[in-house]
Parts: sequence; structure tokens; C-alpha cells
Amino acid sequence: MYQSSAMSSIIKNLRVLADPNRLRILLLLGAEELSVAELQEILAMGQSTISTHLAQLKQAGLVEDRRTGKSSLYRLKVSDGILTGLLAEARREIPETKADQLAMRRVVKKRQDKMRAFFDSVAGRLGKNYVPGKSWKSMAEAMLRLLPPMVIADLGAGEGDFSLLLAERATNVIAVDSSARMLEVGRALARRHGVKNIEFRLGDMEELPIKDRAVDLVFFSQSLHHTLHPERAIDEAWRILAPGGRIVILDLLKHRFEQAREIYADEWLGFSEAKLETMLEKAGFTNLQASVVHKEPETPHFQTLLAVGDKSS
Repeated sequence: MYQSSAMSSIIKNLRVLADPNRLRILLLLGAEELSVAELQEILAMGQSTISTHLAQLKQAGLVEDRRTGKSSLYRLKVSDGILTGLLAEARREIPETKADQLAMRRVVKKRQDKMRAFFDSVAGRLGKNYVPGKSWKSMAEAMLRLLPPMVIADLGAGEGDFSLLLAERATNVIAVDSSARMLEVGRALARRHGVKNIEFRLGDMEELPIKDRAVDLVFFSQSLHHTLHPERAIDEAWRILAPGGRIVILDLLKHRFEQAREIYADEWLGFSEAKLETMLEKAGFTNLQASVVHKEPETPHFQTLLAVGDKSS
């Protein structure tokens, strides 16, 4: 009976995979989380066609989705050896595959550019506006855990206000942000205050313009929830850290304030303590600690999460 049921499931999945367009969708979702609208743009198909394909793939247990704002992002579920082999073969045989991947990269870049445009638009006045989770109390808690003078990478540095604080004790601070306008404001602030031990570098947190093992401390201050792939950003932090270095993450505790996606260009609605610790552990960090260090009294009561970890010597 079990073998019959398993065989029936395999045959059903093979029928689903017999359609080249569904294979194209699986190849895309294996590389990136995408919405229906983004798949429409990449594949030049109608919304109803894409939705139908996704429904069949989801019913077959081949894709899963997560809600993000007003839409859902779809991704390939963990695949077994058979599916991996089929997709590898499809990648070679389906002529549109290369064009699909190029179109996907353009779509993802649009998503990143939208986020970058938000920060460009508020550069120079971010300190005058409210930013969820960015409290002096939470920053002070993090400062207490910093080691003596060292080379520090401030990732997602924005206008560099925290980089300026770090520079007071650091040997050197490398401030990285994807917004050129934000960095211009940061450089101006550094010049105004006579701070010379900060390097402002344009770059993405998932592909840092920093050499391997170049820094002693990596700091994410309310920036990790703006990355498309937080795990990749943490892996990059591991790469640039010298043995014996430390990572410090200040971010929002997971919340349900969906408007944050539109108001603050947030990609993720915060993280749970367990999620941050899991990502850090997977990257190779040890001596992990994660705890809530601040809760805001005003609605929607954002809470700030502090997580730290070490890279073994």
C-alpha cells in the first residue's frame, strides 16, 4: 500500500514537471524568491497562467511561499536528488533558461534599487525622522559589549552616525552602504567633525567591498532586515572577519507591522532570537547570545534584538 502511494506521488510529480514552463519556474525559484508579478515580468506570461502553474507546483509540494506585505514570495522547497537531476537536465535542454536567469537578475536588481531609492530620498534628514528600533538605549547596550580599539566594519551604515561613534575608539572604521547619497552625507559629517579614520565604501551587504579577514568587528545596526538574503550578509561578515573577531547585530524583533515594508523599505519584519542564532551558527559563529534589549512604548511597540557571536581563532 505504501509503495503504491509513493509511486502514485512520483507519477503525479512527473506529470507536473512535464510542462517546460513549470520547469522554467522551478529553475528561477531555485535561485531566488520571486512574486507572481516578478515571474510575469521574467517569463512574459499572464498573471492567471503563472498563478495556475504555481498552484500546481505548490500542490505537488515542489514550491512554498511566504507572505510579504500585499503579495507572496515563492521559492523552491528543499529538493531531493531526483528533482535536482531533473532540473539540471532541464537547465541544459530548455533554450530560454539563460535568458530567464538574466531577466531574473534584472528583476531582483529593481527590487534592490527600490530600497536604495528610499534611502537616497531620505539622506540628510534620516536623523530628523523616526526609524524603528534605532534607539540610543539599544546602541548603548551594544557599545558595552565592544572590545578595545580595532578595525570595525559598519554594514548598512547609512549616513554614518554610528560609524562616527565607533570611530572614537576604533583604529579604523569601514562604513558600507548601498546608497551613494547616504555615503555622501556621511563623508560630509566626518569632514565636519574632523574624523579621519572612517572609510566610506559603496557596496551591498551580500557582496562586501572588503578583503577576507580584514576586520576585527562586524556591526549591523538596524540594517540586516533590509537585505534580500540575511544569511548571505552574515556569511559575508564571517568572510571579512579575522580569526578571533566578533559580529554584533542590532535589529528588530520579529513583528507584524506590515506597513514597515512601505514606510521604511523593510524587506523582513524583524527576526526571532532563534532565527538570528540559527543563521549565525550556520555561518560558523560560536559563543552566541541573543536577547531583547529595548521595547518602545509607542505603538506598534517595536522591540530591539541584540545578537553577538565569535569567529574562532
